Amino acid sequence: MTDARSRRLRAYRLGFRGEALASLALMAKGYRIVARRYRTKLGEIDLIARRGDVVAIVEVKARRTLAEAMDAVSREAAWRIEGAADMWLSRQRDFARLSIRFDLVAILPWRWPVHVENVFSGRS
Repeated sequence: MTDARSRRLRAYRLGFRGEALASLALMAKGYRIVARRYRTKLGEIDLIARRGDVVAIVEVKARRTLAEAMDAVSREAAWRIEGAADMWLSRQRDFARLSIRFDLVAILPWRWPVHVENVFSGRS
């Protein structure tokens, strides 16, 4: 296996484990996971979680510190996530009553995942 392929495989596995941990943390807070790795032509959403009429569009980042995780969400990535969220929302029958929020779950070494609400908000 080439080094590049090996690194991609490790990154994929780390991401998959991180998303599983993030899901558990959100479910412990009363959220229901309605989609994982939701892909559109505009972008991908790691997790979509719902609690009542609140929909959390969740980006999962595994980093050494919370600050690094928050810095890892670029403005371009936020635009792609917002576009994908718009597509998901447009397919929901009850979209008119839903409140959408863009959250981050940071996967940090030897800690329970950290859920940060409203890490970025709608289009500027």
